[in-house]
Amino acid sequence: MRTRGWAGNPPRDDNEARERVLAAAIRCVDRFGPDKTRLVDVANELGVTRQTVYRYYSSVAEMLVVVAQTGLDQFLDRMEAALSHVSTPVEAATEAMVFTLQALPNEPYLGLLLRAGENELFSRGATSSMALSLGVKMLHRFNVNWEDAGFDEARLEGLAELTMRLFLSFLQYPTDPPRSTAELRAFITEWFGPAISPQATSSHL
Repeated sequence: MRTRGWAGNPPRDDNEARERVLAAAIRCVDRFGPDKTRLVDVANELGVTRQTVYRYYSSVAEMLVVVAQTGLDQFLDRMEAALSHVSTPVEAATEAMVFTLQALPNEPYLGLLLRAGENELFSRGATSSMALSLGVKMLHRFNVNWEDAGFDEARLEGLAELTMRLFLSFLQYPTDPPRSTAELRAFITEWFGPAISPQATSSHL
């Protein structure tokens, strides 16, 4: 491992170097915001060249996705606390979309995942492995007995995919004029809810 630079304090090994690059990227996102953070900012923060940063992250997109993932669990914790009253599959899928759409403007790390075309989550849309994993994680955070509701893991993954597809559609093509939170919740419940109601689920068993 090269030790030149690093503001006179080189890391002990590549693992520490990678951690320090990530920590610097997080500080830059906090300071400049996700849209204005550049690779050169991270390099300057560390006292290294851009080439050194590229040694540990093959692209800016890869680095920013890892930054976003550091904030994912915290976001899910907040969602779980705010929606602890949710107890049915219809409520869970609906509230997951509504909560995430409302929270995104104040979630800079998650906002990094939405830089279209620059990362796996949305370069392949809602069917990417990362998007499906996020959807399943969100649904599992709700106080819903998915098995009793007719959802094994395979069907839960299907619900997560459909939820992420709809979420992406709402995000990329917002209604004009915009719906209020209550209107958005009612719209999703009316048209999406019947597809995952107990009656619809039982027909697949």
